[in-house]
Amino acid sequence: MSDKQRTPIEQLVEIMATLRDPNKGCPWDLKQNFASIVPHTIEEAYEVADAIEQQDWNDVREELGDLLFQVIFYSQLGKEQGLFDFDEVVTGINDKLIRRHPHVFGETEFADDEAINANWEAEKAKERAAKGEDASILANIPKALPALTRADKIQKRCAKHGFDWNTVGPVVEKVKEEIDEVMEEVIQVSPDQDKIEEEVGDLLFAVVNLSRHLKVKPESALQRANKKFERRFREVEKSVLEQGKQFEDCSLEVLDSEWDKVKQREG
Repeated sequence: MSDKQRTPIEQLVEIMATLRDPNKGCPWDLKQNFASIVPHTIEEAYEVADAIEQQDWNDVREELGDLLFQVIFYSQLGKEQGLFDFDEVVTGINDKLIRRHPHVFGETEFADDEAINANWEAEKAKERAAKGEDASILANIPKALPALTRADKIQKRCAKHGFDWNTVGPVVEKVKEEIDEVMEEVIQVSPDQDKIEEEVGDLLFAVVNLSRHLKVKPESALQRANKKFERRFREVEKSVLEQGKQFEDCSLEVLDSEWDKVKQREG
């Protein structure tokens, strides 16, 4: 088949097969396996998210291509091992989307978004049961998710089944309780670092719960805080250098003073 007859996706599949060709393929690509590609896949997904946040649409297009290549790579490995191929990957998602959207591709009607989401979760549960998978309410929450995001998903899943506070008051009290428990460990004569880590984890989990009740995405909120800190820190660095000083030579008091100035300028 000539290049003109092939669709872009068909060409990409063939390129991937060539890269994995035992005789003329790329040595790096030939060394890879399912596990070794995972870090690259995660990195590519974050690069897509970053490009979207920057609203650099040319970069978004390029990064989406890189992410698509990851899917093609896994599909080629699956084909080589007789597990699945790219067409089966696409057919699987097509079937799943149609099955989970009976209100779009069928005659079913739902009253609101809540009913749509309930149906989605019910369909997922049926699929897990049909596969003989874990029937727990918490089944299939990816362990590789960022911890804040995974905590949020765990809590949302539990809340859908009634395991949740109805008001924000008890949630705030839980955060305060967890802070107290952290400090109880810290002030011990011989603090147990493992226990401190456990208590800090409980505190973070409680803060995620507070975020959820306030309808704030914890991962987004922390990303925003990271950006704000970085922006202000860079301004402090700039101010120090403009004064002819080295950052490392400045006392914490001086740096705190510069930090306060930056905050005041930002309003």
